[in-house]
Amino acid sequence: MKLTILGCSGSLGAPGNPGSSYLITVPGRPGIMMDCGPGALAALQEVDDPANAHVIFSHLHADHCSDAASLIIWRRYHPTAPAACRHLMFGPSYTALHLGRMGADGPDEVDDISDTFDFTPWTSNQPVEIDDVTVTPVPVAHTAKESHALRVEERATGRVVAFSGDSGMTDTLVDAARGADVFLCEAAWGPSAEGKPDGMHLSGDQAGEIARRAGVKTLVLVHIQPWADKEATLAAARSEFDGKILLGAAGDVFDL
Repeated sequence: MKLTILGCSGSLGAPGNPGSSYLITVPGRPGIMMDCGPGALAALQEVDDPANAHVIFSHLHADHCSDAASLIIWRRYHPTAPAACRHLMFGPSYTALHLGRMGADGPDEVDDISDTFDFTPWTSNQPVEIDDVTVTPVPVAHTAKESHALRVEERATGRVVAFSGDSGMTDTLVDAARGADVFLCEAAWGPSAEGKPDGMHLSGDQAGEIARRAGVKTLVLVHIQPWADKEATLAAARSEFDGKILLGAAGDVFDL
């Protein structure tokens, strides 16, 4: 299993770094795109075939899903290599409606995406199988309706990628990340969450605490806004977790 960071900028895209979007690949299988933020489609074109990918969503804030409408256009209308079949899509219960409104011709219309994606809503804590991996959506504390962390396990090897999605501090994140080989954890509040609202985002020190409690092998800090102090956020995470910590960057690849 291989994880590629297509983009991990927080709240919006940044120069050279699309919004939240990750690609999980297993040889011989379609890719699995995990979130599809602004700029994700361009990044995906550089590493894989956009017409041959499943899509899973942590939640549906724009910085995690806004390029999905463009992905659907590619899959339908590419002149020589459109999608050859429907691929799987998982996300909040209203995903098809939400994306259908994004891709519609007018304000009262909804584009039917069922021609190109077979959509199934998440059931919290209920694993689903996508080819060679099992994905478990774990509910988290965020302002978006039906927000989940995602735990992706390759069944043949037991390797695990965990992704916090967007969330405030909650014990469910420890469950989602337990023993993960790579834990992609948001740190949108920067070094500390002091004075910030609950139930929205995490800070560097909180990400480190979760990684420590969950016993992860590698913590990758993501969803940091372009204006934030990344090095201070990294230092705060290190104050809580003495394992391997990286600042996520577009183009990073992890072979598991």
